[in-house]
Amino acid sequence: MSNQGLAKAVQATVGRALRETGAALKEAGGVEIFSRHRPVMAFWGIKPFYTNDTFIAPSASVIGDVTNWDESSVWYGAVVRADSQHAITIGFSSNVQDGAVVTTLPEKVATLESGFPPVTHIGHYVTVGAGSVLTSCRVDDLVIIGDKCTILEGAIVESNVILEPGTVVPAYARIPSGQRWGGNPAQYISDLTEDELGSIQGKAEKIHVLAKEHLLEYLPYGRTYLHLEELERQGVEAKEG
Repeated sequence: MSNQGLAKAVQATVGRALRETGAALKEAGGVEIFSRHRPVMAFWGIKPFYTNDTFIAPSASVIGDVTNWDESSVWYGAVVRADSQHAITIGFSSNVQDGAVVTTLPEKVATLESGFPPVTHIGHYVTVGAGSVLTSCRVDDLVIIGDKCTILEGAIVESNVILEPGTVVPAYARIPSGQRWGGNPAQYISDLTEDELGSIQGKAEKIHVLAKEHLLEYLPYGRTYLHLEELERQGVEAKEG
């Protein structure tokens, strides 16, 4: 390693150590640190729509032309990004789990090969598993998408479907209603039983109940002043971090 490279490495290491030490001292001194990350961000003048009972986690990112229906939730580290003139909709009591990514094709793609606009539609009572990726696709009501699934552009997942974890739904594929699919590429596994069909809505509702508990613990940045006022009443110093 050159002397210049060594100097940069030492500088980075010392800087990180100082930052971590400073944060530890602030915490020990009773200073509460709040993040400047914006979970909800307007893009090209279009701000995401969400209701009072929509939960968007503090580390999630919901950007641009996104509509979040009542009781929907976007969990920690998830990204819902509609910054390419194509909208994203998340239906009633649907959820996007930790680290999942929901997005659309670039602006230059005006229509899909099927002739439909390249929007992403997530219906009602849909669970999008952790780490899954959805791009310009349609997911109808009452669907469970397992963890780390991929649904590519133009694909359609009909209602009352369960996708096994890790399933890859190719572009422009169609998953018929009432079935379980899995694999890469996705393949039919079985028809869903009555119990399995009934469990789909139940899972979404349970996640909504949990989301309500998280919502009570988290004040969105639009109401940060309430948090700061509470800290002032407690005599605690607040710093951005």
